[in-house]
Amino acid sequence: MCGITGLFAFTDTGRSALAALPASTDAIVSRGPDSQGHFVYDRCGLGFRRLAILDLSADGNQPMTDESGRYTIVFNGEIFNFRELRQRLIKKGYHFHSQTDTEVILRLYITEGRGFLKKLNGFFGLAIYDKEEDSLFIARDRMGEKPVLIYRDEDKLFFASEMKSLLALGIPRKMDYVALSQYLQLNYIPGPATIFKGVKKLLPGHYLFIKGKKVVRKRWYKIPYDAKRVEKNKTTYEQQKTKLVELLDDATARRLVADVPIGAFLSGGIDSSVVVALATRHTDHLNTFSIGFADEPFFDETKYAKLVAEKYKTNHTVFSLTNQDLYDHIFDVLDYIDEPFADSSALAVYILSKRTREKATVALSGDGADELFAGYNKHMGEFQVRQGGFKAEAVTGLNLLWDILPKSRNSFFGNRVRQFQRFSRGMLSGPKDRYYDWASFTSEKESRNLLSAASRRKVGKKLAEKRRKDILENIHADGDLNEVLLTDTTLVLPYDMLAKVDMMSMANSLEVRPPFLDPNVVRFAFSLPVESKIDAKMKKRIVQDAFRPLLPEELYKRPKHGFEVPLLKWFRGELRPLIEDDLLSDAFIEAQGVFDVDAIRALKTQLFSRSPGDVHARIWALIVFQHWYKRYMMAQ
Repeated sequence: MCGITGLFAFTDTGRSALAALPASTDAIVSRGPDSQGHFVYDRCGLGFRRLAILDLSADGNQPMTDESGRYTIVFNGEIFNFRELRQRLIKKGYHFHSQTDTEVILRLYITEGRGFLKKLNGFFGLAIYDKEEDSLFIARDRMGEKPVLIYRDEDKLFFASEMKSLLALGIPRKMDYVALSQYLQLNYIPGPATIFKGVKKLLPGHYLFIKGKKVVRKRWYKIPYDAKRVEKNKTTYEQQKTKLVELLDDATARRLVADVPIGAFLSGGIDSSVVVALATRHTDHLNTFSIGFADEPFFDETKYAKLVAEKYKTNHTVFSLTNQDLYDHIFDVLDYIDEPFADSSALAVYILSKRTREKATVALSGDGADELFAGYNKHMGEFQVRQGGFKAEAVTGLNLLWDILPKSRNSFFGNRVRQFQRFSRGMLSGPKDRYYDWASFTSEKESRNLLSAASRRKVGKKLAEKRRKDILENIHADGDLNEVLLTDTTLVLPYDMLAKVDMMSMANSLEVRPPFLDPNVVRFAFSLPVESKIDAKMKKRIVQDAFRPLLPEELYKRPKHGFEVPLLKWFRGELRPLIEDDLLSDAFIEAQGVFDVDAIRALKTQLFSRSPGDVHARIWALIVFQHWYKRYMMAQ
């Protein structure tokens, strides 16, 4: 696993940025602590940081140039079918100088052009410079597992794995206030936007081709969902279960290739347990890692993880954390984030990655299963709304009651009231509005009310509406739940779940590989009818049923808890001074000018009330933003 960065100059002024190339690679040292490299020719510069996963010979290092000297590549990722691709090329008469997937990618580009991307099974961000044509090709993987950021102005184009590299190259630090508004709603920023104007996320399954001053952007992969084809799917449920096991087993086996210690995250949930059960078919002495929460027994699922570890005789390690352990790493996480990102579970992922890295360099995970196969509570809520019936109508009929009763994530009763209120509101909405509401922590109106009058004027309404429309383009009034899942895989998955895992694992030089996101598994998932994924009694139905023979029965006898970082406790305790005297103090808010003082004060009042609701998530989003703002906007 690595980090990449680089630039392509359009003018002599743009060429001056080449001097900052070493600084841009130094900025992402955690992505590649083992080595670094640079390539500069005329208007192009490529930078690379390497984390050794395979035992590469010296000529496998990057940037890598082909034997003719014409083509040079930097590549961040893993291609799991590169050995098969390599053998096909050898049979055609091509010779290789290393055992790397990087050289295979380079040879495929030389021989087949941009269409070679469709042959790759893996995740990646890559750039290839053609010296003779004087062109640059930049591409991102299908699902968005690896990030690629792009900045462009009239003089040059920059690209990088992280914003830190672009900042080192000297991008202007001008905020995108539409992105800020979306962040306050969702707790993350959906692509292609970023917090900075002029910087865009290259969308999953897209590439750029730059020649001269012309930049062509093209979508090379689209999740293969066709509602009419799904309707014609005649395979039986039993056949579907058998096929899922076969595909996921193959995907897991592919992701076990490494010359370094490899392991798997094991939460005690179905998804990670499935991955571990399959991995033990292909490797002896698998290392597995779980986090336990000593102070939060409701969220501690280590006993279920232990059952799986014992069944498959893995080398199991449990990291038992106290709330103090979590608290001690808050600023490690805040300091690493270079764009506001407020999914608080990133804290647990950071610690799990940090502890795992002490014993392994690669870890398998169960990421992606919930989005593909309907594993979230919101999916059951959507299913129930579409089914209708007495229970759904009864919840909506008590709407006034849900508005009055206290709501909080930190008690069973308060959380149920919160969920009933959101469900009731969703019953009264269309599918697009309902999806966006359930994906958000706060409404568009509420998020804008947090902004100062000057900031609100900078939120372009037309641009905001366009970005929202783009997010919801796959949801239709006459569609089904598969459209919701498709939207999750293009919104929540790349910009929340995968972004979180990439950031927190790379902060600790750990590579994470999710078998559920293998392109063959994704294709299969979107060939299935809704009833194979969810019914009135079960979320993620086919995953649970297909792997029931492989897993301890106890895993099926308890609800999915997930994990909630104890933010409310901290905000009312250890972090209270940070809220009242520093980042959210009236004095700082007024001097900063981004937020409305009265609106922030009202949030703080709600935080310390009997009915905090989701306010702690909103407060956390503000704290993350304010810490980022001080670090990247004030310290220039």
